[in-house]
Amino acid sequence: MTDDQLSRVFAALADPTRRSIVTRLAVGDATVNELAAPYDVSVQAVSKHLKVLEDAGVVGRSRDGQRRPCHLKAEVFDLMTKWIERYRQQAEERYQRLDAVLEQMNAAEPDQERRKGQAS
Repeated sequence: MTDDQLSRVFAALADPTRRSIVTRLAVGDATVNELAAPYDVSVQAVSKHLKVLEDAGVVGRSRDGQRRPCHLKAEVFDLMTKWIERYRQQAEERYQRLDAVLEQMNAAEPDQERRKGQAS
């Protein structure tokens, strides 16, 4: 996945309606009409949201007779997870280094207090 495609995926998922559609599709495939049912918007508006998700590679459509169900493309989420995990791991390593520094500072603190007491 290129950075440009990754940007499209995150941009597509930035909209709460599209995230809601993705949540619904995680349960199972659904048609545009089925996806539009819980919203107070037109089927055309949901179709536009689906087009953004399709262009980003998050969802796809198949043909089942007259039905054209939409489905999630799990491989996009695997790639997103790997990208996020890399940065989560880096943040975790920074926190571990900070914890080590704080431990050293706390361990040195009693020595400093003892030295102050001896100097008086």
